[in-house]
Amino acid sequence: MRLAKLPKFLTALTAVFAGTTAVMAPTTAATAAPAAKTCVTDNKLVPSCGVLWGGAAGGFTSTPRDQALKTWEKASGRTATLFHQYHKGDEVFPTKAEIAMTQDPANPRVLLQNWKIAYGSSWAKVAKGEQDKRIDAFAKRAKAYDKKFFLVLNHEPENDVVAKKGSGWEAKDFAAMYRHTIERLRKQGVTNVVNVMAYMGNEKWMSQSWWADLYPGDKYVDWIGLDSYVSVEKGYYHYGTFADLLDRKPKKGGLGFYDWAATKHKSKPIMVAEWGAYHRVGKITDKSFVYNSVVNELKKRPAIKAIVHFDTKKDDQGDRDISIDSTKASLAAFKKLAANPIFQVKIG
Repeated sequence: MRLAKLPKFLTALTAVFAGTTAVMAPTTAATAAPAAKTCVTDNKLVPSCGVLWGGAAGGFTSTPRDQALKTWEKASGRTATLFHQYHKGDEVFPTKAEIAMTQDPANPRVLLQNWKIAYGSSWAKVAKGEQDKRIDAFAKRAKAYDKKFFLVLNHEPENDVVAKKGSGWEAKDFAAMYRHTIERLRKQGVTNVVNVMAYMGNEKWMSQSWWADLYPGDKYVDWIGLDSYVSVEKGYYHYGTFADLLDRKPKKGGLGFYDWAATKHKSKPIMVAEWGAYHRVGKITDKSFVYNSVVNELKKRPAIKAIVHFDTKKDDQGDRDISIDSTKASLAAFKKLAANPIFQVKIG
């Protein structure tokens, strides 16, 4: 967070000692306050200062995602700079609704698109070129859209790995799929896609022998993403603060996720591409302490350049509430977080 400095008033004290009483001769010099620094994004959508603020709302419901996000924005008090959406296979995107959300001059937004490109196929088949028609169709739409946007290829791949030789879903197949897709988009002249490699960052998966094989290589990755959540119920799975969702370590020891990304891939900005605090449905618990911990952690972790909240009353298992308004105190704390000037970033 950067705040304009207050003017400083300096008083010069002159004392003359010549056998007489000291004489005070105050002088005042006013220094003009410097203009507040404007945070802007570069060609990879990395902000020069501050942190991009994003949201995904209406998950696992029938509510249109654009309407759900607007409702969430109204409740939280801030427009989501990043509008998170999800697609698979041959689904046509950006959709008309998504495009409309990024053409609102009063509320500028950038798309963050998750795409399970191998839907109905496999990572290995994509890597071999068997879905090039699918990639090329997307390339045409991306070029026609003509705005910078984020693209996540198969977010949270750890959960989809089938660690069996020839399965087509090995970690090395994911990396090959990722490289092939990015290379083909580049050859098609797509220059407005900023790609994100989004992990689950779960201690179970980080301990697997194949986990390191997922990474496609710095040449193919623009941002490193993390999808991670914390519980607000003491004693329940993954209880903790914002720091806890960033620092999960492999069960057998090693660096926590943030430290791994920030040290092993120093040139890559980090996006918390999904985050939230949850309690079990019917076990209503205040989430304020999690929201209140966010800004201090961001100040300590300069590699994080974007955070995107995932909001839903029920997760995919139907038993976790990740909404910001499950209690009045929780909503008040989240609104305070959203109002923080660290999230004031202008899209360049």
